[in-house]
Amino acid sequence: MTERERLQSYVGNGQKARPTFSDAEMGRRQNAIRAWMAEHEVDAALFTSYHNINYLSDFLYCQFGRRYGLVIDHQGATTISAGIDGGQPWRRSFGGNITYTDWQRDNYFHALRQLVGQARRIGIEHDHVTVELLALLRAEFPGVEFIDIAAPAMRMRMIKSAEEIAFITRLAAIADEGGAACLEAAAVGVPEHEVALHSTATMVRSIARTWPDAELMDTWTWFQSGINTDGAHNPVTSRRIRRGDILSLNCFPMAAGYYVALERTLFAEIASDEHLRLWRINCEVHDRGKALLVPGARCSDIARELNEIYASHGLLRYRSFGYGHSFGVLCHYYGREAGLELREDCDTVLEPGMVVSMEPMITIPEGQPGAGGYREHDILVIEEGGNRNITGFAYGPDHMILPPR
Repeated sequence: MTERERLQSYVGNGQKARPTFSDAEMGRRQNAIRAWMAEHEVDAALFTSYHNINYLSDFLYCQFGRRYGLVIDHQGATTISAGIDGGQPWRRSFGGNITYTDWQRDNYFHALRQLVGQARRIGIEHDHVTVELLALLRAEFPGVEFIDIAAPAMRMRMIKSAEEIAFITRLAAIADEGGAACLEAAAVGVPEHEVALHSTATMVRSIARTWPDAELMDTWTWFQSGINTDGAHNPVTSRRIRRGDILSLNCFPMAAGYYVALERTLFAEIASDEHLRLWRINCEVHDRGKALLVPGARCSDIARELNEIYASHGLLRYRSFGYGHSFGVLCHYYGREAGLELREDCDTVLEPGMVVSMEPMITIPEGQPGAGGYREHDILVIEEGGNRNITGFAYGPDHMILPPR
């Protein structure tokens, strides 16, 4: 029987793609990991998550039932990819790449052995490695001690560089373009999906113009109407907009694994007095929340103060989730800087360089006056002495009631 090789090389299959960030920026990220490894006597680190592999190598993998990785040691960094992807992982990786074939089931670990060598302490992501993968790693590397590197890596990602902030700021402007496209398409009788398609196409085209060498993937829009506004992440449907509907505009451009968001409450042509009252209260919380996002503020304290505003109006029980979270390398299906969320159980103190959303939401159940989900969302960069709002889209009753057509 003819057998194929266990590993194959796509090095030089085309030219390296133009990177998202400078070599200095990518080197800064990897060297921060190495400094932590040196301090904790870790010989090599195996990253397996979408977000950390992307953050540290500029390569965003497509899993499709296969294993991927990024090994960083004290000399270099190498992504591990499946042969199905050809040379794309090498072209996109800041560092080297090793590709394994499907010929034998353990070829991934064969590739990994080439990279970690005689390492005795290896960092892995405890919040991403499954029980199955951990058992396989222990079987492949007997006597090796596995150390959690997910938490320190998350803390590093929470403070953005100047390059990252500039990138996120441009993406936020593209989200505003998506919001404008939603307003352009939305009208009584138009299905949710048609509004979403117009918005998403607008954002993808803008990303292509802004970063001509970028991979165009994962940008999306959730445009919700009526009952569909009750959840923040409810998918788009073919429901048609009706006069008097509460609407929710949610635009999410993505580039290089970075996600930003624009979210707004709207109404179709008219809004009842109770809808307007509730909407204005949510905008009050939104405004106060943005003012609280300053260096030295504690996430839990911000959440508690905003709770008081809802409570004063008898609405606290209708609040559905935390008030905001960190932005950077994350998406609706991967990544989360859980250490930076505006929740009562998060005591992180805000620092310059963090990028955080303010996104209060209340949901009034169907059948009650003012029923629906109300949500506003801005992204703010924490700076010395305050913050900078990088969302430029209008909100509130004076701007977001769609006129008749």
